[in-house]
Amino acid sequence: MVTPKLLSLALMYLAGAPLAFHLHDTQGAVHAPSEWAGHKAVVLFFVTTDCPIANSYVPEMNRIRDAYAPQGVLFYAVQAEPRTPEADVARYAREYRYAFPLLLDPHQALVKLTGATITPQAAIVSPEGKVWYLGRIDNRAVDFGVQRPRATEQDLREALDAVLAGKAVPHPFTKSIGCAIPHLE
Repeated sequence: MVTPKLLSLALMYLAGAPLAFHLHDTQGAVHAPSEWAGHKAVVLFFVTTDCPIANSYVPEMNRIRDAYAPQGVLFYAVQAEPRTPEADVARYAREYRYAFPLLLDPHQALVKLTGATITPQAAIVSPEGKVWYLGRIDNRAVDFGVQRPRATEQDLREALDAVLAGKAVPHPFTKSIGCAIPHLE
């Protein structure tokens, strides 16, 4: 569903307006679009502290970060539920051992930028904010309560490989299975 805020953000982007956000991570550091410059791509993992499917993917998110960060890809997790207390998110990030910053997004700026609707969901974004991929990390989660022992399709990795090779992402949108992101009104 296209909201007036989302439409406004899209029109600003199409008009060449620069990305504008300043988000704190769970360690207190401030992150802004300026740190995206010089990277080949940015990966945003949308998560919430209480989504068991998203939580089960943290080790794989860390493995993907370990594989692709040396190739010029920047990684963040984004707390998609803006009403969760900051202390709870910080504790969650420590307990699940995220290997990259977990951003607090109280106004859902990155949710709106990408159109994310589910956790876990991954977005690959250009340094200028263009969404190249939005969807599942892999096909391990088949349905609610149904998981494969091992993924047979590595959607995010395949999309990253295409971006790094300078090619179009073959499947820029894939269906994610997980918890709905509650949107602010």
